[in-house]
Amino acid sequence: MTRVRLSLIVKILVGLGLVAALFFGVRMATGQSLGLRSTAHLILSVLDSQRVRSYSRGQYTNIMFLHHSVGEKLVEQGKVRERLVEAGYVLWDQAYNWQQLIGPDGKATGYSYNVPNDNTDPDGLAQIFSQPVYSLPLNTFSGLLQHEVIIFKSCFPVSDITSDEQLASYKTFYLGIRDVMRKHPDKVFIVLTPPPLNPVETNLVNAKRARAFANWLKSNEFLAHQTNVFTFDLFDAFAESDLAAPDYSMLRQDYRNGADSHPNAKANEMIAPLFVDFVIQSIQRYRAGSSMGIQR
Repeated sequence: MTRVRLSLIVKILVGLGLVAALFFGVRMATGQSLGLRSTAHLILSVLDSQRVRSYSRGQYTNIMFLHHSVGEKLVEQGKVRERLVEAGYVLWDQAYNWQQLIGPDGKATGYSYNVPNDNTDPDGLAQIFSQPVYSLPLNTFSGLLQHEVIIFKSCFPVSDITSDEQLASYKTFYLGIRDVMRKHPDKVFIVLTPPPLNPVETNLVNAKRARAFANWLKSNEFLAHQTNVFTFDLFDAFAESDLAAPDYSMLRQDYRNGADSHPNAKANEMIAPLFVDFVIQSIQRYRAGSSMGIQR
Protein backbone atom coordinates (compact mmCIF):
# COMPACT_ATOMS: atom_id res chain seq x y z
CA MET A 1 0.00 0.00 0.00
CA THR A 2 1.43 3.35 -1.01
CA ARG A 3 1.97 6.14 1.49
CA VAL A 4 -0.54 8.38 -0.39
CA ARG A 5 -3.26 5.73 -0.23
CA LEU A 6 -2.58 5.09 3.46
CA SER A 7 -2.80 8.83 4.17
CA LEU A 8 -6.14 8.99 2.36
CA ILE A 9 -7.53 6.09 4.39
CA VAL A 10 -6.39 7.72 7.62
CA LYS A 11 -8.11 10.98 6.64
CA ILE A 12 -11.34 9.14 5.83
CA LEU A 13 -11.27 7.31 9.16
CA VAL A 14 -10.59 10.53 11.05
CA GLY A 15 -13.45 12.20 9.20
CA LEU A 16 -15.83 9.37 10.02
CA GLY A 17 -14.69 9.50 13.61
CA LEU A 18 -15.43 13.21 13.82
CA VAL A 19 -18.90 12.68 12.33
CA ALA A 20 -19.58 9.87 14.81
CA ALA A 21 -18.38 12.05 17.67
CA LEU A 22 -20.65 14.87 16.49
CA PHE A 23 -23.73 12.62 16.42
CA PHE A 24 -22.81 11.10 19.80
CA GLY A 25 -22.38 14.57 21.29
CA VAL A 26 -25.73 15.66 19.86
CA ARG A 27 -27.42 12.59 21.33
CA MET A 28 -25.88 13.22 24.75
CA ALA A 29 -26.84 16.90 24.74
CA THR A 30 -30.36 16.62 23.32
CA GLY A 31 -31.39 13.24 24.70
CA GLN A 32 -32.50 12.10 21.25
CA SER A 33 -31.08 10.78 18.02
CA LEU A 34 -31.08 13.37 15.26
CA GLY A 35 -30.91 12.87 11.53
CA LEU A 36 -28.87 14.96 9.15
CA ARG A 37 -31.57 17.61 8.75
CA SER A 38 -32.21 17.87 12.49
CA THR A 39 -28.48 18.12 13.15
CA ALA A 40 -28.21 20.87 10.55
CA HIS A 41 -31.06 22.69 12.30
CA LEU A 42 -29.23 22.33 15.60
CA ILE A 43 -26.03 23.80 14.19
CA LEU A 44 -27.90 26.72 12.59
CA SER A 45 -29.79 27.45 15.79
CA VAL A 46 -26.54 27.55 17.77
CA LEU A 47 -24.98 29.89 15.21
CA ASP A 48 -28.05 32.16 15.41
CA SER A 49 -28.26 32.09 19.21
CA GLN A 50 -26.57 35.43 19.81
CA ARG A 51 -28.96 37.20 17.44
CA VAL A 52 -32.01 35.59 19.05
CA ARG A 53 -30.86 36.58 22.53
CA SER A 54 -30.12 40.13 21.40
CA TYR A 55 -33.86 40.76 21.33
CA SER A 56 -34.01 40.12 25.09
CA ARG A 57 -33.29 43.42 26.78
CA GLY A 58 -34.92 42.86 30.15
CA GLN A 59 -38.25 44.37 29.09
CA TYR A 60 -39.93 41.03 28.31
CA THR A 61 -40.60 41.96 24.71
CA ASN A 62 -38.93 38.84 23.19
CA ILE A 63 -41.82 36.37 22.80
CA MET A 64 -41.72 32.74 21.63
CA PHE A 65 -44.90 30.82 20.71
CA LEU A 66 -44.75 27.02 20.31
CA HIS A 67 -47.86 25.63 18.62
CA HIS A 68 -49.23 23.59 15.74
CA SER A 69 -51.75 24.41 13.00
CA VAL A 70 -54.38 26.18 15.11
CA GLY A 71 -51.70 28.48 16.50
CA GLU A 72 -50.32 29.05 13.02
CA LYS A 73 -53.70 30.17 11.70
CA LEU A 74 -54.30 32.32 14.77
CA VAL A 75 -50.98 34.10 14.18
CA GLU A 76 -51.51 34.56 10.44
CA GLN A 77 -55.24 35.19 10.10
CA GLY A 78 -55.47 37.12 13.36
CA LYS A 79 -52.34 39.17 12.60
CA VAL A 80 -50.89 38.37 16.01
CA ARG A 81 -47.33 39.24 14.98
CA GLU A 82 -48.37 42.60 13.58
CA ARG A 83 -50.44 43.43 16.68
CA LEU A 84 -47.54 42.64 18.99
CA VAL A 85 -45.06 44.62 16.90
CA GLU A 86 -47.40 47.60 17.03
CA ALA A 87 -47.35 47.31 20.84
CA GLY A 88 -43.54 47.16 20.97
CA TYR A 89 -42.97 43.39 21.13
CA VAL A 90 -41.38 40.84 18.79
CA LEU A 91 -42.78 37.38 18.09
CA TRP A 92 -40.99 34.19 17.13
CA ASP A 93 -43.15 31.14 16.55
CA GLN A 94 -42.85 27.52 15.51
CA ALA A 95 -45.42 25.01 14.35
CA TYR A 96 -44.06 21.70 13.01
CA ASN A 97 -40.31 21.21 12.75
CA TRP A 98 -40.38 21.13 8.96
CA GLN A 99 -41.96 24.60 8.92
CA GLN A 100 -38.99 25.96 10.88
CA LEU A 101 -38.82 28.71 13.46
CA ILE A 102 -40.41 31.90 12.15
CA GLY A 103 -38.55 35.09 13.08
CA PRO A 104 -39.83 38.55 14.01
CA ASP A 105 -39.94 39.49 10.33
CA GLY A 106 -42.40 36.68 9.63
CA LYS A 107 -39.85 34.70 7.62
CA ALA A 108 -38.44 31.22 8.25
CA THR A 109 -35.06 31.25 9.98
CA GLY A 110 -33.82 28.09 8.25
CA TYR A 111 -34.01 25.91 11.36
CA SER A 112 -36.39 24.65 14.04
CA TYR A 113 -36.03 24.01 17.75
CA ASN A 114 -36.20 20.26 17.03
CA VAL A 115 -39.34 19.32 18.98
CA PRO A 116 -38.99 15.56 19.67
CA ASN A 117 -41.33 13.70 17.30
CA ASP A 118 -43.13 17.01 16.68
CA ASN A 119 -45.14 16.15 19.80
CA THR A 120 -46.80 19.05 21.60
CA ASP A 121 -49.44 16.92 23.33
CA PRO A 122 -49.20 17.00 27.15
CA ASP A 123 -46.73 14.11 27.20
CA GLY A 124 -44.61 15.77 24.51
CA LEU A 125 -44.60 19.09 26.32
CA ALA A 126 -43.64 17.29 29.54
CA GLN A 127 -40.71 15.71 27.69
CA ILE A 128 -39.58 19.12 26.43
CA PHE A 129 -39.76 20.68 29.88
CA SER A 130 -37.78 17.80 31.36
CA GLN A 131 -34.79 18.43 29.08
CA PRO A 132 -31.55 19.72 30.60
CA VAL A 133 -30.90 23.42 30.19
CA TYR A 134 -27.84 24.63 28.29
CA SER A 135 -26.58 28.12 27.56
CA LEU A 136 -26.91 27.29 23.86
CA PRO A 137 -30.04 25.89 22.13
CA LEU A 138 -28.85 22.28 22.15
CA ASN A 139 -32.38 21.01 22.74
CA THR A 140 -35.92 22.33 22.44
CA PHE A 141 -36.25 23.68 25.97
CA SER A 142 -32.91 25.49 25.83
CA GLY A 143 -34.06 27.06 22.57
CA LEU A 144 -37.31 28.27 24.12
CA LEU A 145 -35.45 29.72 27.10
CA GLN A 146 -33.51 32.06 24.81
CA HIS A 147 -36.68 34.15 24.82
CA GLU A 148 -38.12 36.15 27.70
CA VAL A 149 -41.74 35.05 27.25
CA ILE A 150 -42.64 31.45 26.31
CA ILE A 151 -46.16 30.66 25.08
CA PHE A 152 -47.13 27.06 24.33
CA LYS A 153 -50.17 24.96 23.52
CA SER A 154 -51.33 21.54 22.42
CA CYS A 155 -53.56 21.17 19.37
CA PHE A 156 -57.21 20.08 19.20
CA PRO A 157 -56.72 16.26 19.19
CA VAL A 158 -55.85 16.61 22.90
CA SER A 159 -59.46 17.68 23.53
CA ASP A 160 -60.74 14.20 22.68
CA ILE A 161 -60.45 13.04 26.30
CA THR A 162 -62.01 9.59 26.35
CA SER A 163 -61.71 8.74 30.05
CA ASP A 164 -61.24 10.24 33.49
CA GLU A 165 -57.91 8.42 33.63
CA GLN A 166 -56.72 10.26 30.53
CA LEU A 167 -57.81 13.56 32.06
CA ALA A 168 -55.88 12.72 35.23
CA SER A 169 -52.77 11.88 33.20
CA TYR A 170 -52.95 15.25 31.42
CA LYS A 171 -53.06 17.00 34.80
CA THR A 172 -50.06 15.00 35.98
CA PHE A 173 -48.04 16.03 32.93
CA TYR A 174 -48.90 19.69 33.48
CA LEU A 175 -48.08 19.58 37.17
CA GLY A 176 -44.62 18.41 36.18
CA ILE A 177 -44.39 21.23 33.65
CA ARG A 178 -45.50 23.69 36.33
CA ASP A 179 -42.71 22.51 38.64
CA VAL A 180 -40.17 23.27 35.90
CA MET A 181 -41.64 26.70 35.13
CA ARG A 182 -41.34 27.51 38.82
CA LYS A 183 -37.59 26.93 38.55
CA HIS A 184 -37.28 29.70 35.93
CA PRO A 185 -38.71 32.75 37.72
CA ASP A 186 -36.92 35.09 35.32
CA LYS A 187 -39.13 33.88 32.46
CA VAL A 188 -42.82 34.45 31.76
CA PHE A 189 -44.78 31.36 30.72
CA ILE A 190 -48.20 31.57 29.12
CA VAL A 191 -50.16 28.32 28.85
CA LEU A 192 -52.89 28.06 26.22
CA THR A 193 -55.66 25.56 26.83
CA PRO A 194 -56.12 23.13 23.90
CA PRO A 195 -58.77 24.25 21.39
CA PRO A 196 -62.07 22.35 21.13
CA LEU A 197 -63.00 19.78 18.53
CA ASN A 198 -65.56 19.93 15.76
CA PRO A 199 -68.75 18.05 16.82
CA VAL A 200 -68.13 15.36 14.17
CA GLU A 201 -64.83 14.45 15.89
CA THR A 202 -65.99 14.18 19.50
CA ASN A 203 -69.00 13.65 21.72
CA LEU A 204 -70.62 15.51 24.60
CA VAL A 205 -68.97 13.44 27.34
CA ASN A 206 -65.44 13.80 25.96
CA ALA A 207 -66.01 17.48 25.21
CA LYS A 208 -67.09 18.09 28.80
CA ARG A 209 -63.85 16.48 29.99
CA ALA A 210 -61.95 18.79 27.64
CA ARG A 211 -63.67 21.79 29.22
CA ALA A 212 -62.88 20.43 32.67
CA PHE A 213 -59.20 20.22 31.67
CA ALA A 214 -59.25 23.80 30.35
CA ASN A 215 -60.97 25.01 33.51
CA TRP A 216 -58.34 23.27 35.63
CA LEU A 217 -55.45 24.86 33.72
CA LYS A 218 -56.79 28.33 34.57
CA SER A 219 -57.82 27.41 38.12
CA ASN A 220 -56.23 28.43 41.39
CA GLU A 221 -55.33 24.79 41.89
CA PHE A 222 -52.94 24.97 38.94
CA LEU A 223 -51.94 28.63 39.08
CA ALA A 224 -51.79 29.18 42.85
CA HIS A 225 -48.54 30.93 43.87
CA GLN A 226 -47.27 30.86 40.25
CA THR A 227 -46.20 34.46 39.76
CA ASN A 228 -44.62 33.84 36.35
CA VAL A 229 -47.26 31.50 34.88
CA PHE A 230 -50.49 32.64 33.19
CA THR A 231 -53.21 30.75 31.33
CA PHE A 232 -55.18 31.97 28.32
CA ASP A 233 -58.34 29.93 27.86
CA LEU A 234 -58.26 29.34 24.11
CA PHE A 235 -60.69 26.44 24.56
CA ASP A 236 -63.42 28.65 25.97
CA ALA A 237 -62.75 31.37 23.41
CA PHE A 238 -63.50 28.97 20.54
CA ALA A 239 -66.06 26.65 22.20
CA GLU A 240 -69.85 26.75 22.42
CA SER A 241 -70.76 27.95 25.93
CA ASP A 242 -74.51 27.29 25.92
CA LEU A 243 -75.12 24.40 28.35
CA ALA A 244 -78.29 23.45 26.50
CA ALA A 245 -76.67 23.34 23.06
CA PRO A 246 -75.99 19.92 21.51
CA ASP A 247 -72.47 21.10 20.64
CA TYR A 248 -71.68 22.42 24.12
CA SER A 249 -67.91 22.57 24.67
CA MET A 250 -67.29 21.88 20.99
CA LEU A 251 -66.11 24.28 18.28
CA ARG A 252 -68.80 26.94 17.86
CA GLN A 253 -70.94 26.67 14.75
CA ASP A 254 -69.99 30.11 13.42
CA TYR A 255 -66.32 29.31 14.01
CA ARG A 256 -66.16 26.16 11.91
CA ASN A 257 -65.98 25.17 8.26
CA GLY A 258 -67.68 21.84 7.64
CA ALA A 259 -66.10 18.96 9.56
CA ASP A 260 -62.74 20.71 10.09
CA SER A 261 -61.66 21.24 13.71
CA HIS A 262 -59.47 24.20 12.75
CA PRO A 263 -61.24 27.43 13.74
CA ASN A 264 -62.07 29.47 10.67
CA ALA A 265 -60.78 32.92 9.72
CA LYS A 266 -63.67 34.64 11.50
CA ALA A 267 -62.76 32.86 14.73
CA ASN A 268 -59.09 33.81 14.48
CA GLU A 269 -59.87 37.43 13.63
CA MET A 270 -62.20 37.63 16.65
CA ILE A 271 -59.95 35.89 19.18
CA ALA A 272 -56.51 37.22 18.17
CA PRO A 273 -57.00 40.70 19.72
CA LEU A 274 -58.13 39.08 23.00
CA PHE A 275 -55.10 36.79 22.94
CA VAL A 276 -52.66 39.63 22.25
CA ASP A 277 -54.21 41.76 24.99
CA PHE A 278 -53.87 38.85 27.42
CA VAL A 279 -50.19 38.34 26.54
CA ILE A 280 -49.41 42.03 27.05
CA GLN A 281 -51.39 42.20 30.30
CA SER A 282 -49.67 39.08 31.65
CA ILE A 283 -46.24 40.56 30.93
CA GLN A 284 -47.25 43.83 32.57
CA ARG A 285 -48.54 41.98 35.65
CA TYR A 286 -45.31 40.03 35.91
CA ARG A 287 -43.16 43.15 35.53
CA ALA A 288 -45.25 45.05 38.07
CA GLY A 289 -44.82 42.24 40.59
CA SER A 290 -41.09 42.15 39.93
CA SER A 291 -40.72 45.88 40.45
CA MET A 292 -42.56 45.58 43.78
CA GLY A 293 -39.99 43.02 44.95
CA ILE A 294 -42.37 40.07 45.02
CA GLN A 295 -40.42 36.89 45.75
CA ARG A 296 -40.18 34.60 42.74
